[in-house]
Amino acid sequence: MRVSFPLVVLPAVLGLALVVAPPDARAAGESLLLIEADSGKVLKAENATHPWYPASVTKLMTAYVTLRAVKEGRITLDTVFTVSPNALAQQPTKMGFATGTQVTVDNALKMMMVKSANDIAVVLAEGVSGSIDGFADEMNAASARLGMTQSSWVNPNGLPADGQITSARDMAILARALLREFPEYEGYWNIAAIRFGKRIIRNTNALLVRYPGADGMKTGFICASGFNVVASATRDNRRLIAVVFGAPSSAVRAAKAAFLFENAFNNTGLNWLMPAYGNVQSLPPIAADPPNLREEMCGKHRRRPAAEEVDEEEVAGMPAGTGEPGGVQALFFAGNKTAGAKASSLVAQTIAAGPPIDVYVGLPRKPGTALASTGPARLVTPPGKPDAGSAAIATATKPAGLRKPAPSGLVALPNRGPTAGAVPVPAAKPAVAKPKASVATAPAAAGATAEKPKPSSGIAKPAAGPKPAAAKPPAAKPAAATAKPPAPAAKPAATAAAKPTAAAAKPVPAATAQ
Repeated sequence: MRVSFPLVVLPAVLGLALVVAPPDARAAGESLLLIEADSGKVLKAENATHPWYPASVTKLMTAYVTLRAVKEGRITLDTVFTVSPNALAQQPTKMGFATGTQVTVDNALKMMMVKSANDIAVVLAEGVSGSIDGFADEMNAASARLGMTQSSWVNPNGLPADGQITSARDMAILARALLREFPEYEGYWNIAAIRFGKRIIRNTNALLVRYPGADGMKTGFICASGFNVVASATRDNRRLIAVVFGAPSSAVRAAKAAFLFENAFNNTGLNWLMPAYGNVQSLPPIAADPPNLREEMCGKHRRRPAAEEVDEEEVAGMPAGTGEPGGVQALFFAGNKTAGAKASSLVAQTIAAGPPIDVYVGLPRKPGTALASTGPARLVTPPGKPDAGSAAIATATKPAGLRKPAPSGLVALPNRGPTAGAVPVPAAKPAVAKPKASVATAPAAAGATAEKPKPSSGIAKPAAGPKPAAAKPPAAKPAAATAKPPAPAAKPAATAAAKPTAAAAKPVPAATAQ
């Protein structure tokens, strides 16, 4: 009776859960883990303690060590680091800035987390610790302190290295630590896109714009590891962390994480039927070497280039190769087709994510306000229960994805002075702002200058006034068409103010042009 009861009743009781569940992990070919962020309780685990090559999810540890340095006062978000020849020499994905280019910690974190820029990870490592080896020591010390017993680090970006190893368990522990220790910095791992000059770079974590309530964190890919992701999502004030290692494509990676989230969010009343895994810290480690998925991921039978050098953004957008039997569709329709079609909507919708976040190189434009520009625009409001296909979820203006009360947290820590090895940031140059210059040239010019008082690398020179020549005569009377009172002193400034846009466009390093 004890055997037959579950066999008869369970399929009826678990209807949707059985359909939505992802397929079992292949032996040492895939690793899955789902935990509660607050308690660390394990909800799902398959090969969760099998050693794995982390690829770019390494950058979560790089962010952790960097933010600890900020918290300890060794650096600030406005501290400026310089691109070294070693950073420039890193393999893609990268920003490609020329040696000597300066970038703030704030901008570097945004570029690293969204673009997954390997060169910028090295810029941060060398800036924080003086060298990659010194930074790796800090990464390993942090792992030991957090109880990440299966992790070892030799570089800050996750490019292939024998000593660069972790596990799904360890990355879930790290994700919890980031959320607990740095709630004010959550904006860094849930930015959907950044804008550098005219170029818009989208986050490779598709969940941020595909799954309602997704609010982090980082993807990764190298041939040996497959497609990895550490993801977080919040619903009804309950936050979950999912880790997927070894997926065959970026689309399957996102779908598997969404399946894990959806099952847990929808089946809370059936938790008593689920196996008890305990706490994430207590999962027993598997003694094994990391699987090498190179042939499966990048072999000749795949349409994907067989090299880590390919840009992860390009890889993430590639269609499933012949080695993926049906890709995501195989996952969605493996069981009941009607319910499978419903499940496919988990990552089929597109969520409004707000405008891209601007990033730039050079000195901070407004020192002391770095995080304000990560803003609530990207922070997704966790839904209650999503309507089937509701896309209105993330137009949130309040950062409800944060676990602690926090629009105030989106303000940078006060400057505490840069440390050795960092370029000191000069005091904010008082912008020679003459915002009143909208007074009088042509109506179009007045409208165009209304939003221009942004400090730039150089103050606009009082140009010879190619356009506003008509406004030169100081006599305010003939300009009867203008409703504004005459302001003789502001006339020369008007010509200077009509130009700042051209001056404000920062020169983009040639290496980054696209």
